[in-house]
Amino acid sequence: MYRDEIPPGTLHLLILRTLARRGELHGYEIARTIQQNSEDVLQVEEGSLYPALQRMLVKGWVNAHWGATPENRRARYYRLTAAGRKQLEIELSQFRRVVGAITRVIQTA
Repeated sequence: MYRDEIPPGTLHLLILRTLARRGELHGYEIARTIQQNSEDVLQVEEGSLYPALQRMLVKGWVNAHWGATPENRRARYYRLTAAGRKQLEIELSQFRRVVGAITRVIQTA
């Protein structure tokens, strides 16, 4: 199946929304959940995911701790913070505004 690129500026939104819905997840689970929820259209690459998570840690949108996966592998688990929940609402609002504007332009054509 052909996979589309994640639209610029939406990776943080996708990660925040995934953590808001699913709670604490490690990086691979975040990427897999986004892929599954998009019906395999979107794929988050490690080279994009982990730098984004690091930026989100620095901004205080998520916190993290080391733990073990069910397969007993070491993994860093991420959880949304209160600041992350606020940022999610901001990002959702901006996304809806942009999608609405694009829809109006397309429908006008």
